[in-house]
Amino acid sequence: MATNELMIEVKNLTKRYGEVRALDDISFEVKRGQVLGFLGPNGAGKTTTMKILTTFIAPSSGSAKVAGLDISEAPLEVRRKVGYLPESAPLYTDMQVIECLEFVAELRNISKPDRKTAIARVIETCGLKGMTGREIRTLSKGYKQRVGLAQAMIHDPSILILDEPTNGLDPNQIAEIRELIRSIGKERTVILSTHHLAEVQAAADRVLIIHKGKIVADGSPEELESSKGGARYDVTLATPQDGMKGVKEAFLGIPGVNEVDVPQTPKNGTLDIVVRGQRESDVRADIFRKVVERNWVMLGLGRKQVDLEAIFRRLTTETASIKEGGAQ
Repeated sequence: MATNELMIEVKNLTKRYGEVRALDDISFEVKRGQVLGFLGPNGAGKTTTMKILTTFIAPSSGSAKVAGLDISEAPLEVRRKVGYLPESAPLYTDMQVIECLEFVAELRNISKPDRKTAIARVIETCGLKGMTGREIRTLSKGYKQRVGLAQAMIHDPSILILDEPTNGLDPNQIAEIRELIRSIGKERTVILSTHHLAEVQAAADRVLIIHKGKIVADGSPEELESSKGGARYDVTLATPQDGMKGVKEAFLGIPGVNEVDVPQTPKNGTLDIVVRGQRESDVRADIFRKVVERNWVMLGLGRKQVDLEAIFRRLTTETASIKEGGAQ
């Protein structure tokens, strides 16, 4: 269960590669027992953030603390507190599963008396019973990911960082790994980095969306749907005789409407307008009355609730305004 204890503190973190900013002044915190879904399209800055938090690379500016330890001042201590599963799990495929876990336990300086207990724990947690005598190269991708998780957890870290843990798996394997992550998240602080929304919905209790190196949304799925969701109305008008003049202003004048997107030019004599309003309101009747008042011709009107998937697409498109989400 989450507490108020901060396990990860990121402040004004920036990473530059020449003129390119992979991360641009991001800040966020993760509490003990929280499962954070770190969501963003490919190239958004997720992996860069993970590598900085696990001390594989250094930031250009800003700071980060993991389990109360500064990543720049105490990198080795940070690594002892963190379990990290990179996108491509580093496995010695000619080894048997048990041999690999024994080797990693030795690398982690787990004492011989404690090694057997540690290995038994991760075999149980990661569902590897019956697989310990198999060579890793003979395992399915799903079981290879389980071995990767076991490696990351063998030293019993308080923080687990998973970078695209279901990448390349089939639907059945994905479901198995998601269930495993949910189980692990009950006892540890977890950052789950992914570009798949389903991963976050299945396992995370908090969502952080990153786009072009900036954080554009941060909150629980329910909070994001409430604050950045609401209702969407798709309005199709025959192009008014006086063009698009006053269309946006007319719809913005309706109580409960927050935003109106009008295309720059009509298409085939029609205007496809997007009206966004409050989740609890239904303004279709008001839209209709406004159209009648202006003597416009309405060809279509539809309403749908804006879910997390729609919010993600909206915030991570090329035209999305960074200001809209804000660095939170």
